[in-house]
Amino acid sequence: MSHTTRRRFLQTGGAAAIGVSALAAPNVVRAQDATVLKMQSAWTASNIFQEMAQQYADRVEKMSGGRLKIDLLPAGAVVQAFQLQDAVADGILDGGHHVTAYWYGKNKAASLFGTGPVFGTDAQQMLAWINFGGGRALYDELINDILGLDLVGFFAMPMPTQPLGWFKNEVTSIEDMQGLKYRTVGLATDIMQGIGLSVAQLPGGEIVPALERGVIDAFEFNNPTSDKQFGAQDVSKVYMLGSYHQAAEFFEIMFNKGLYESLPEEHQAILEYAAEAASTANYGLAMDRYSADLVDLRDNNGVNVYRTPTSIMEAQLDSWDTVLEDLTQDDFFGRVVKSQKDWSDRVGYYNLLNQADYKLAYDHYFPGKLGF
Repeated sequence: MSHTTRRRFLQTGGAAAIGVSALAAPNVVRAQDATVLKMQSAWTASNIFQEMAQQYADRVEKMSGGRLKIDLLPAGAVVQAFQLQDAVADGILDGGHHVTAYWYGKNKAASLFGTGPVFGTDAQQMLAWINFGGGRALYDELINDILGLDLVGFFAMPMPTQPLGWFKNEVTSIEDMQGLKYRTVGLATDIMQGIGLSVAQLPGGEIVPALERGVIDAFEFNNPTSDKQFGAQDVSKVYMLGSYHQAAEFFEIMFNKGLYESLPEEHQAILEYAAEAASTANYGLAMDRYSADLVDLRDNNGVNVYRTPTSIMEAQLDSWDTVLEDLTQDDFFGRVVKSQKDWSDRVGYYNLLNQADYKLAYDHYFPGKLGF
């Protein structure tokens, strides 16, 4: 091999070696100071919802390689639960974790994004409406155009049907509920008033003290785990499961819009898509803990668990009809309801025709356990 050829070989071989080395080398990013966002939830430190909010915060940090972190605070750390939206919009907090029903007082359409009517689709299918059926654009219109708030929001965790709640005695008919002082939030207040209850809206942390003082006679919050953590079993032994008052809710994860838009695009994407990741984790945690705590309430805390009679749920649907007839006169409210009905007509048709009869299978393998 001539000197010239050998030199050319070494030059090209060296270049190739450098190329291979460059391809094989890891893409090292220099350490940077982490961006820390201060977020408060509407939940007490011990509530399972705070664990679910932490699941979101953990995923944000891991997905960003530690360059974006969320300092998660419980309810009351900076503001009270029902003040959370204003605190985020005003920049007092960077973010918040709660439900839209908590700002229902500003616009009743807020309740449609979590505690709205049931047209035959469940929370998982209505979360799909948010993401694929036009719900997100309507939510943005309400937040930014109608209310003029400096916010951006994402949704997570298709919540299982919320129980009718805790009562002093078993509820066997609509007559048993007349005149009871009952806690709920959002449009559920209108629905339950429509079937004869006197309704008070209270944050979760105030429920059991109100029941102990006689301010309310009965209440619902969300699920067996949260209810057990509140100590509901210490003041009531009757737990009614099944209801249409809040059967398709999810968390709202919100950020100050100006702050959000100032972040790098990859951090914006992480905040958005971590909600989808947390949604799966939240639901898995719920299935594990809710079911275990319901059994514990029944077997170890003397709680009598009943299925809400169909007659009460039929009365709730009639009450929804009455409430919607009035509220859909508002253009925006009417457009949201129409969008949800159109989605439910199509999705419910597919799902209800296609899904297996899970109750039939449960009764086959665990006969007599359900009692209805």
